[in-house]
Amino acid sequence: MPAFQTPLGALPARFRRERVLVVGCGDVGLRAAALLRGRVRLMALTSSPERFAALRQAGLTPLAGNLDDARQLTRLAGLATRVLHLAPPARESPGGAWWRDARTTALVRALQRRSLPQALVYGSTSGVYGDCGGARVPEWRKIDPATPRAHRRVDAERAARWLGRSGTRVRILRIPGIYAPDRAGGTPRERLLRGTPALRAEDDVYTNHIHADDLARACVLALWRGAAPRVFHVSDDTELKMGDYFDLAADLYALPRPPRLSREAAQQQLPEPLLSFMGESRRLDNTRLKRELGLRLRYPTVVEGLAVASTANATDAMRETSESARDVSTTGTCAPSTMPAHSPPPM
Repeated sequence: MPAFQTPLGALPARFRRERVLVVGCGDVGLRAAALLRGRVRLMALTSSPERFAALRQAGLTPLAGNLDDARQLTRLAGLATRVLHLAPPARESPGGAWWRDARTTALVRALQRRSLPQALVYGSTSGVYGDCGGARVPEWRKIDPATPRAHRRVDAERAARWLGRSGTRVRILRIPGIYAPDRAGGTPRERLLRGTPALRAEDDVYTNHIHADDLARACVLALWRGAAPRVFHVSDDTELKMGDYFDLAADLYALPRPPRLSREAAQQQLPEPLLSFMGESRRLDNTRLKRELGLRLRYPTVVEGLAVASTANATDAMRETSESARDVSTTGTCAPSTMPAHSPPPM
């Protein structure tokens, strides 16, 4: 096909290659980048110059910019073909609008200034549902945010959907508790060592979990796969109440199980941030994640994810990343730089 008839025209080669921008490139963003390294051009927005070297070492081109200053985001317009947005809202919004996520609004406005990205994936939270009384929750359940943090995530989802009205394929990932033995604070071990209490069985709540590696794989798949606009629960198959989760971890780590408290006693003894997570109970349905994104969980439950020792798990994670890259070369599917833009990278 003549160059002027192709979707990308006669652009230079560096612009014909898929360009993925990671906004909020922390632990999960770096894991996702590792899966894409060498197959797309990777960029990361950061407001910390001291992170430039580490980002480059991870295969990303650092772009200086602060989500809290919209003027610094104008350079992002037209740069990326796909955007992975994992940055959390600020704790305080300008003008006292505590329910607003000014960061996502500023990012969306910047992306609208020139050619739009083909896809945007936003990492939200399952907290937007509020307390569901332990019910199984599908993606179409009405949201009912109960905390300022959850309200800001709802506002961010609205801003992302607004970009979708302009033509970008927007997929929202509602994410529960992230864990991984090789992630800072990624297991209950420190909490167990402190002896922090859990709720007694009759007062306890269902919690949901996802291993950081499985979350990263879901992020990558969502950049290419799935209907849009669309919400996906990125949660594993675990069905445990919070206290049972801590008991399981304690047994795996050969540590004492946490003491149990009534809800009334917990309200008197535990800090408010911790209590907020004990006040919401739900079980996320992940059928859409598996059926539409095609994700096969490497850690189907926390049993598999926590059972691996920290050092061994870190080694396995690096090995699995290398194996994923080798799988691409042996499946007969070409890399994103030469395959059609609508095709997802093999996982």
